[in-house]
Formats: sequence, C-alpha cells, structure tokens
Amino acid sequence: MIYVKQLRLTVFGLTLMLLFMMITACSTSKTPINTDSQGIALKGYDTVAYFTIGKPVKGDSQFGHTWKGATWLFSSKEHLDLFAASPEKYAPQYGGY
Repeated sequence: MIYVKQLRLTVFGLTLMLLFMMITACSTSKTPINTDSQGIALKGYDTVAYFTIGKPVKGDSQFGHTWKGATWLFSSKEHLDLFAASPEKYAPQYGGY
C-alpha cells in the first residue's frame, strides 16, 4: 500500500515537472517572422497602411526597416517612423503566419 502511494506521488511530481518545463519553453520561445526567400516580411506590403489607410499598399525598398531579423518595407517615411517607434502595434500577430 505504501509503495502504491509513493508511486502515485512520484508520477504526479514528474507530471508537474514536465508540465512546468513545457509552459516555460512555450513562454520563452520567439515567434518567427514569416518572410520570403529574401527575408522580406509581408511579401513587401506596408503593414502600417493596413491601419492608416485600411488597405494593402506595396512598400518601397527605400523605406526599409529591419526588425526581428526581417526586412519590413513601407510606402512612406511616415509609415516607417510609425513602425520603428512601435513595431508590436503594427506587426501581424503570430509572425504573420
């Protein structure tokens, strides 16, 4: 009887430890950014335009910005500056996947 209780406690403890390790791994992982073969996010579209204009607008390479290992293109210097000041506000959720 004592052996069964010890076994249950051991299994319970190992389960809790495994659960804790999984939660920790999930919370510390970085969300990758969906890019094309050249490292450009959103297929070159201006992510700020979705918020300011309400429609997709192709970005221009002269208004490029690197964030989280991806190159983000914008249609204007104003949009680039807005993104650079607060990228989390304008970047798509889950890395654009």
